[in-house]
Amino acid sequence: MQKVRTRFAPSPTGGLHLGGVRTALYSYLLAKKQGGDFVLRIEDTDQNRYVEGAEQYIIDSLAWCGIIPDEGPHIGGQYGPYRQSERKNLYTQYAMQLVKSGHAYYAFDTTEDLEKMRQGAYEHSNQYDHHTRRHMKNSLTLSEDETQKLLAEKTPFVIRLLVPENEIISFYDEIRGDIQNNSNLLDDKVLLKADAMPTYHLAVVVDDYLMKITHALRGEEWLPSAPIHVLLWKYLGWEHAMPKWAHLPLILKPDGNGKLSKRDGERLGFPVFTLNWLDPNTEHQYFGFKEMGFMPEAFVNMLAMFGWHSGEEQELFSMQELIDKFSLERIHKSGAKFDFEKAKWFNQAWIHQSDSDALMPYVKEILSQKNITPTDEKSLLHIISLVKDRCVLLNDFYTQCYYFFRAPHQLAIQHVKPKWTEEKNQFFKSWSGALDHIESWQVESIETNFKQLAEQLQIKAGELQMPLRIMLVGDKYGPNVFQIAHSIGKEELQKRIQTFLNAL
Repeated sequence: MQKVRTRFAPSPTGGLHLGGVRTALYSYLLAKKQGGDFVLRIEDTDQNRYVEGAEQYIIDSLAWCGIIPDEGPHIGGQYGPYRQSERKNLYTQYAMQLVKSGHAYYAFDTTEDLEKMRQGAYEHSNQYDHHTRRHMKNSLTLSEDETQKLLAEKTPFVIRLLVPENEIISFYDEIRGDIQNNSNLLDDKVLLKADAMPTYHLAVVVDDYLMKITHALRGEEWLPSAPIHVLLWKYLGWEHAMPKWAHLPLILKPDGNGKLSKRDGERLGFPVFTLNWLDPNTEHQYFGFKEMGFMPEAFVNMLAMFGWHSGEEQELFSMQELIDKFSLERIHKSGAKFDFEKAKWFNQAWIHQSDSDALMPYVKEILSQKNITPTDEKSLLHIISLVKDRCVLLNDFYTQCYYFFRAPHQLAIQHVKPKWTEEKNQFFKSWSGALDHIESWQVESIETNFKQLAEQLQIKAGELQMPLRIMLVGDKYGPNVFQIAHSIGKEELQKRIQTFLNAL
């Protein structure tokens, strides 16, 4: 049985978009479920659109997601090189093979010639197809001597695929079933450009064949190109080795119609990239899911569910569970609208179900960015357990637990003033002193001491707890006030009481 081999083949033209990551994820899940290999290939044949740093960004993004290639430009492999720009010599020989077999031809058209064609000057068609090619300057309309003379003179040329007329091109898609295309609707795609670099159409077929790819997953925007690729597999004599196709549905805008774009994210206030991406062309900074505070596990889980369903009620899946349950059959045919609120739900659920040990590296990093360096890991683990259910994003951990390490930035005394009395003022002065007499600094003893004093002074303890929370946290949120008091220690508690009373 042939080993399953899938690939993710992005172009290094910018940050890695949600749709691209999902294609990589599905390809990875399929390969790993079958015990196969997942290959990263960089399709950088379009040097005009190449963006410095984009390749490393792609590698870093996949690594953060836990999508680890078995082969790729950064790790090598037996079918390398894995950058198309480094495979340039390979493609020319196959383009020439197609010319010799009569399935491709030289085209010497100038820019002006092509513009005239696009303006519809020939037979009511504005694409280079079976109608217009007979009017153009190519080896189909020139004699053999004229063609050879132009080649000898090094006249710039491209090599185009000779698409047959009146032919139905059929192939099977693992998601969409049988697909048929009429060849009369196709144009003669350029296979090899004037600079001898291949176009996507030639390169993807040659690379998939030489790298022994068995399953090719890509976005549905490539469906119109699929019949061209089927012809190439056939004309190169590789039809028996053609991979199984799966054209994935689009991730759609949350509002309106069409494919989700980075502009939608900017407009609606959510990221569409995995990591922060600084576009070197515009110097514009796009925020990433990582920096916004998403756990990679939650991000991957969320992304898998936009376009696929396990068939069960379960929604939270680890990477291994996704591998175990994934199948092409359960990928939706129609696009899925991106829902950022649902994305945050996944992240919140992952934070809640994760134990404190797993969350601690994230929390440490977040706190260190604010110059907080916890020294007692046992205490930090306890604090995380107290506040994690209040966090939606990882960045929320700073808001929810910074007051365990430093006094609040400001005190929301406006919540206290309307019902503040001299009796309450006296209570906290008295309690601050009474704290010195608590022998065992435990949550229960602090709470008992608090309530006993309130009872002695004939003040309802419930009316005192909100002011205490403002003293400790600065506002009306946070876990049990006596848990906080215990964690910060007696001296810090006394300082915060005094700071609050001074503020009033």
